[in-house]
Amino acid sequence: MPTRTARTAWNGTLEKGSGQVELTSSKQGTFEVSFPKRAADEAGGTTSPEELVAAAHTSCYAMQLSALIAAAGGTPESLEVSADVSLGPDASDGGFQLTGIKLTVRGEVEGLDAAGFEKAAQDAKAGCPISKALTGVEITLDASLVS
Repeated sequence: MPTRTARTAWNGTLEKGSGQVELTSSKQGTFEVSFPKRAADEAGGTTSPEELVAAAHTSCYAMQLSALIAAAGGTPESLEVSADVSLGPDASDGGFQLTGIKLTVRGEVEGLDAAGFEKAAQDAKAGCPISKALTGVEITLDASLVS
């Protein structure tokens, strides 16, 4: 399997510095990052590690779920997946940590009932490689079929 690469160039201190995250393997873009904007409620045109984790998680989860729906005899017509990744204080060392991830999926699926979709959705949450990498963070799931 391939290895994918991203890189960050950072200048300055945590509080006053900023950087650029480059999606090196895909060459799809370079994105601004800064800690003050990372910690603010409004992103102000910059991304953050949490947003990048959310993007990785939603895309991985959608792929895993589509495979499990097909394996269960269904056909995924469309899946809409979002992830809310929260950052908060780490009481154990005074730094920060991811405090939770909320996955939400709405699916249009042929050939599975709500119970079959829920099972596939839960199994995808457990089996997605990004979920596996994030086992130290509580991941919740809100899954439902859309008619």
